[in-house]
Amino acid sequence: MRWIRESVSTLLPVAGVGGDVVGARLAHQRGVSGVQATASMVVDITVGAATQMVFVLAGVTLLATLGAHASATAWALMASIAAFAVAIAIFIRIQHNSMFGVLVGWAHRLAPTSWMSGFSGRAEAIDEAVVTTYRRRAALSLSSLLRLVGWVTAVSEIWLTMWALGKPLSLTNSFILESLSAGVRGAAFMVPGALGAQEGGLVVFGALLGIPADLALAISLVKRVRELALGLPGLAAWQWVEGRRLLARRTDKASSTS
Repeated sequence: MRWIRESVSTLLPVAGVGGDVVGARLAHQRGVSGVQATASMVVDITVGAATQMVFVLAGVTLLATLGAHASATAWALMASIAAFAVAIAIFIRIQHNSMFGVLVGWAHRLAPTSWMSGFSGRAEAIDEAVVTTYRRRAALSLSSLLRLVGWVTAVSEIWLTMWALGKPLSLTNSFILESLSAGVRGAAFMVPGALGAQEGGLVVFGALLGIPADLALAISLVKRVRELALGLPGLAAWQWVEGRRLLARRTDKASSTS
């Protein structure tokens, strides 16, 4: 499910959240209630954003130690991270104060009452499930740790790419470049695959580390190839899963009719 979810978010124009919706749908198809699947999706989005912020913060902190030429950039990035942290805190606060109930309330003002009659109770159940999920501290902590490990593991991609190109880069600089480029991708979530944003971020931050623009673009190309190599089979797997489900439904319908 995670593989399919990341494939959808990376390769399709779904504003970075379509994969999360697909993931919740797949979880529901595997027996998880729709309420819990939706709540888990919301909490996981928050965990992903929070751990990414920690990862980027670590990279910016390392950048600040490289000298005066990088220190000014690091401080500017710190301000952006602080604003992002406030946004995440507000989002979490909203989740604990009937977020879906408020959304349904707004929808009531725009849509006919008959359309929204079945959503109020479901919204309350999702809000309760979200709060309950946050209270599972052990599971939430483990999830956050795994996501953070995932962010850090991606550093090896840049390190190996530079090694293969015959331009070895230290693990520290690889960490800085990966974390800052990840921050750029996160900020450009509305752009499909962060096209252009990732390349620009790698060129700009690579220059601070003494990496020429052509090598920075080569790193981005390697990332794009990896996204296609994993993402295209992921999309095919998604269609296979949905196709099997649709075929099973048609078979059941035909059987009941006969």
